[in-house]
Amino acid sequence: MNDAPSAGGLDRTTFAAGSRRHEKASALNRLLEHLPALIVAYSGGVDSAYLAWAASRVLGDRALCVTADSPSYPERHRQLAIRIARDFGLNHQIIRTDEMSRPEYRANGADRCYFCKQELYGQLTAIARDRGIDAISDGSNADDRGDYRPGRQAAREFGVLSLLDDVGLTKSDIRELSREAGLPTWDEPASACLSSRIPYFSEVTDEKLRAIERAEQVLRDLGFRVCRVRHHDTLARLELGRDEMARALEPEMADRIDRELRAIGYRHVTLDLRGYRLGSLNEALRLQPV
Repeated sequence: MNDAPSAGGLDRTTFAAGSRRHEKASALNRLLEHLPALIVAYSGGVDSAYLAWAASRVLGDRALCVTADSPSYPERHRQLAIRIARDFGLNHQIIRTDEMSRPEYRANGADRCYFCKQELYGQLTAIARDRGIDAISDGSNADDRGDYRPGRQAAREFGVLSLLDDVGLTKSDIRELSREAGLPTWDEPASACLSSRIPYFSEVTDEKLRAIERAEQVLRDLGFRVCRVRHHDTLARLELGRDEMARALEPEMADRIDRELRAIGYRHVTLDLRGYRLGSLNEALRLQPV
């Protein structure tokens, strides 16, 4: 007996998933309609871009989308955030955060993200107070609940909402809704700050961040879409999408990657055979969801 679902069964499953996704989107709109105004912590990533778009459609200019610029924020992401804000008419403001001045952040303990978000939410709270805005939301989604994210503790301390999570929107939901909205972020690879490439307890410095950013730009310029350069002092450990790893090992390509990353200052360039995986540096720690 063939137990594979019929084409009709697949269609019904797809329709049901789409219906649930749109129900969640409608629930998000209802939450937004009850807010007089909102500040969105807008990095230009998949989640925050969708929230910024949705909030702007409901609230207009009463949705203020704020991007935090700092040494750990890649220039590529900043330009993407600016382009989306321009193309979709977002009320956009860029602020400068200074987490690098905090010894706790530079020390790069397992709670590094907490100090970064504490800096961000402190500034967003001040903006909200000055403008008479009662609500701030981050872009956390329902899939983030079981992950180790110390920044969420800072969000709770500052009373920051997580509207996408509140209505149960998952990463796949947000990608599909973003595609329907025409947002270019719908198929963007997962993103994180540059400091996440530095192993815990190795100091975060501007020099390291710039080396990482330059190395990852080399890989993108060579056509690699999913890539991380994990910075182990003079060794660069490359994590690539599994479907891109074979290309990196082609002799001519391998020579070019090695040559260009050595020019940045790395003495050794290695390819992680496990490929890219989210939060791989967390593997060295025993972590509980936050």
